[in-house]
Amino acid sequence: MSHPSTDTPVSTSPLPPAEAPPRNRWWILAVIGVAQLMVVLDSTIVNIALPSAQKDLGFSDGDRQWIVTAYALAFGSLLLLGGRIADLFGRKMTFLVGLVGFAGASALGGAAGSFEMLVVARAAQGLFGALLAPAALSLLTTTFTDAKERAKAFGVYGAIAGAGGAIGLLLGGVLTEHLDWRWTLYVNLVFAAVAFAGGAVLLRRTTRDRGVSIDIPGAALVGAGLFCLVYGFSNAESHDWSSVATWGYLAAGAVLLAAFTWWQTRAAHPLLPLRILLDRNRGASFVSVLISGAGMFGVFLFLTYYLQQSLGYSPIRTGLAFLPMVASLMLTSTLASSMLIPRIGPKPVVPLGMGLAAAGMVWMTALDLSSGYASDVLPPLIVAGLGLGLVMAPAMSLATAGVDAKDSGVASATVNAMQQVGGSIGTALLNTLATGAATDYLAGHDPRDPAVQAQAGLEAYSTAYWWSAVFFAVGLVVSVVLYRRGAPATDAAAAAAPVVHM
Repeated sequence: MSHPSTDTPVSTSPLPPAEAPPRNRWWILAVIGVAQLMVVLDSTIVNIALPSAQKDLGFSDGDRQWIVTAYALAFGSLLLLGGRIADLFGRKMTFLVGLVGFAGASALGGAAGSFEMLVVARAAQGLFGALLAPAALSLLTTTFTDAKERAKAFGVYGAIAGAGGAIGLLLGGVLTEHLDWRWTLYVNLVFAAVAFAGGAVLLRRTTRDRGVSIDIPGAALVGAGLFCLVYGFSNAESHDWSSVATWGYLAAGAVLLAAFTWWQTRAAHPLLPLRILLDRNRGASFVSVLISGAGMFGVFLFLTYYLQQSLGYSPIRTGLAFLPMVASLMLTSTLASSMLIPRIGPKPVVPLGMGLAAAGMVWMTALDLSSGYASDVLPPLIVAGLGLGLVMAPAMSLATAGVDAKDSGVASATVNAMQQVGGSIGTALLNTLATGAATDYLAGHDPRDPAVQAQAGLEAYSTAYWWSAVFFAVGLVVSVVLYRRGAPATDAAAAAAPVVHM
């Protein structure tokens, strides 16, 4: 999932009021909120529809991850570039182009007649989402210049992004069950049309920042490096870990990302100024978001398949089944942001969240073909949700806290990118390990027996949950080691609102 985004938390130190804020600024917030909701929805809405799409288009279990990963990978790897483009060509223009492109890609995906066409459409959605999300955030930042109003505006923005995951799950279920899986993509045309009409009328045209230039080498290095990593993990399912198609891509990805890091120290206008990563709490937060994104995205994918294929849930019932997890996540994220972090700091809170999430994953490995929802599925879902809320909200808030105003957009884009990249790598790796577990089980049994196929599916899901638990256990250790003790220093005038993306 999710998912998410789009889920950008921001450092909101007051901006100098160069001009009076627009009178219709709350309507502008509504327009930006609709666009934000559309982008967040797309990290989860397609998950519910995935079993139906797989049946319709006939793609394999090994390929299904690319419907999720193509979106997250394009979105995550291009976010930093999208922020620079918004600065260079103007926020309003970038926002409107992003909306039109996102709608066009959604229409293409809805009409897809093949797996390849659907993957291309999802990647295009991610590309235009990477234009849309930073532009929307920048527009919100420049529209609300009063500190109190900005706090309210970002609170609303955060609530939309937090609820977007739940809305996506439910809406995906309703559309898939009553219309067709294709409507989980076509519905974006409605959101885009509303946001485009409002944006065209209400938004001010901003002047281009001629002092900004795009770091093309940096964008190429980070995009290619991330693609190689995800593609390498994906290839392990079909080629084996010893194949050059697996380790070759993984090695190439590592080399390209190392080259990107080196280039950022040399570039005149780096995509990611390395000074942003040097603060201990901020660095710990980026790593925490990356790891929790890897575990969370994979769980949404495999639990969706378990509920629909092993337990026979309908798409709507599957969407409803996730709601308690989303509710518990939002509960602890609010508690952590408003009470725990300001008082005791992140060092006890984030590791506790990692531990709870790991425990929830281990608990899920006991799910079988006779599991009941209330007795077996719900408890580990709630535990995992409580843990994720304690991790995501504090990590996303601290990832942008204390950065200079000129770097706040880059920091926000970076934390978004970390979550999406974590989700891409986690989904690819977990899908590879799960598919391998199912194949190993079938090797010793009759694959034509429906009971054997059902048990192979359980083996796959259980493997994914165990490895997700390993991710969160690593996150626990990393967050204990890296986070500083004590409450973080805060800017009294800042109005940061963490945004949790599903």
